[in-house]
Amino acid sequence: MRPHQCGCTILPPELLRRIARNGTARQRDAALGTLAIDHTLRLARATYQLLESGAQRGALGVPVTAKQRTVYDAQGRDVLPGKTVRTEGAAPVGDVDVNEAYDGLGATFDFFADVYERNSIDDEGLHLDATVHYGRHYDNAFWNGRQMVFGDGDGELFNRFTISLDVIAHELTHGVTGDEARLVYLGQAGALNESISDVFGSLVKQYVRGQTAAQADWLIGEGLFTAKVHGVALRSMKAPGTAFDDALLGRDPQPATMAGYVRTSEDNGGVHTNSGIPNHAFYLAATALGGHAWEKAGRIWYETLRDKRLKPTATFIQFARATVQNAAHLFGRTERQTVAAAWAEVGVHAGT
Repeated sequence: MRPHQCGCTILPPELLRRIARNGTARQRDAALGTLAIDHTLRLARATYQLLESGAQRGALGVPVTAKQRTVYDAQGRDVLPGKTVRTEGAAPVGDVDVNEAYDGLGATFDFFADVYERNSIDDEGLHLDATVHYGRHYDNAFWNGRQMVFGDGDGELFNRFTISLDVIAHELTHGVTGDEARLVYLGQAGALNESISDVFGSLVKQYVRGQTAAQADWLIGEGLFTAKVHGVALRSMKAPGTAFDDALLGRDPQPATMAGYVRTSEDNGGVHTNSGIPNHAFYLAATALGGHAWEKAGRIWYETLRDKRLKPTATFIQFARATVQNAAHLFGRTERQTVAAAWAEVGVHAGT
């Protein structure tokens, strides 16, 4: 299957535009350069086709295969993939970005394989590739339909973009969503696309740490900000709108409920902003269900993503209803009511 492609970067354009307006000369240059690259990537991605070469795929219809990872170094250029610097099974190298990318690819592969018996991102054995040191002070990370790409950050506001495991898993999950649901990257469907990546980004981190839903931090992008930024992460699923409050970056704009839903033409209809609503619904469901979040809540969301009744233009309420139905099908009445209550708490009434 060839997934629907989206302009999926971890940082929303509005955050970069704010830096471009209010930052120092170095910060502005980095933000403007990132925005220019991201705009070009969004145009180019419309023509991308996942796995143009069949050599990158595993065999169809076979059990989960071993990981196949390759990490490249762009050496500060914006040409992909770059120089090969680490391949599957090779020892760590003296570059923390390379090793973090390699480990993050592996952790994401292992999570989907061990928990959901998924054979890589496309469920057909896709080899996982990543490029580090992309561009000059590039303030972003993205999945382009073929591979992961990480910038180094500007060193003033943002650290290297390989630093957060949940960011790596977030971007790879865009590939899963594209393969399974093809959610359009616009409006509520686009916000769901972003939210699903946050959900599984957080679950991969929780799985690696062996955390229960109650123990998890539910933060996305912890560690990306330098000490100069007043904030803990890009987003909080536990408390949307509280991840950062900074003189330069502004305040985290995410709403936790439909009462704060943002209607805008920016960022494809606010996909990075309104994703806070389904994010919070998942957090509420996962903590109410208890235990390891990937076992019940994650399974419900994963099977909903794979549900052939889910349309690419799905709204919050349509997705919510599907999760409620899948909760009942997979587990039972109690789980169905718990999931419905979580959605109701954020203002999306999906019935019980």
